Amino acid sequence: MPGYHADTLPHNPALATREGSLPMAMIQESGERVAANVERVIVGKHPEVRLALVALLCQGHLLIEDVPGTGKTMLARAIAKSLDCTFRRIQFTPDLLPTDVTGLSIYNQRTQEFEFRAGPVVSQIVLADEINRATPKTQSALLECMEERQMTVDGKTRPMPAPFMVIATQNPIEYEGTFPLPEAQLDRFMLRLRMGYPEPMHEMLILDEQKRAHPVDGLVAVASASEVTAMQTAVREVYVDPAIADYIVRLVSATRSHPDVYLGASPRGSLALYRASQALAALTGRDFVIPDDVKTLAEPALAHRLILKTAATIRGVDGRGIINETLLSVPIQASHVTPAPGGVRRV
Repeated sequence: MPGYHADTLPHNPALATREGSLPMAMIQESGERVAANVERVIVGKHPEVRLALVALLCQGHLLIEDVPGTGKTMLARAIAKSLDCTFRRIQFTPDLLPTDVTGLSIYNQRTQEFEFRAGPVVSQIVLADEINRATPKTQSALLECMEERQMTVDGKTRPMPAPFMVIATQNPIEYEGTFPLPEAQLDRFMLRLRMGYPEPMHEMLILDEQKRAHPVDGLVAVASASEVTAMQTAVREVYVDPAIADYIVRLVSATRSHPDVYLGASPRGSLALYRASQALAALTGRDFVIPDDVKTLAEPALAHRLILKTAATIRGVDGRGIINETLLSVPIQASHVTPAPGGVRRV
């Protein structure tokens, strides 16, 4: 929209100097350092790597959906090895039980007491590989961990470590022996991305780099867990103009009234898009959000939250198409704001 540019968009300068907050330039530098490390393994997928970092900085979870062999699991491994965080991989299978994920209490005959043995989900970076191969009962074991960052086993609630992120993968075209994720669980994932096939020149580079060893084996951590936690806190301070927040709400509301949509995005979707826009702005060195941040993240943050009508599905309509239509039909309305002692005031 004319007159609504990054250089002129009003933002709150007090946020950049607030005690204890990180400068956005520092977040940008750290993000670029981690992305460059990951891209030593994941070649030619900078937008996808950046989306994964956005989810990490928002304390959100990531769903990677694509056909086998496109680097879904390798992206999760590369991110985990780039961070000085604990990492566990869970291979989801039909016979996997909820206690195989969360852990269980085992009776110790020597002490004559029950001892809790934590499952693989008690880790800072958790890879849920082929999550749609497990039964819904096992899939639901992740719900409390993902949303409330705690788990309840044997009536006792235990907090998850910080930072905590679940990266799940699934094959969208294989349906035999799989259990599609229910809408309630899909809604827990902040972003969904697809890897896609690499360009021919990038695929040749992959072949050349893996002649003798896989590059993931040589990755070292380039960011500590405390650094990630500090960045997650600082991202929440990125300024969002009221007009941007209004634009997000109108985008999400438009999905609920679309003729091809049975059930639109929930308020959790609005919050995911809001926070993801803050993280994307920080990764580009800005302490304020612009409309392009929202447009870039609308499809990864909202498309997987839509339930389409049967007739629309038969016609080949999908969530990505609905979001693209919505972006074209919902205008951005500029506003003028001035900083006030109690916050931002519309004038």
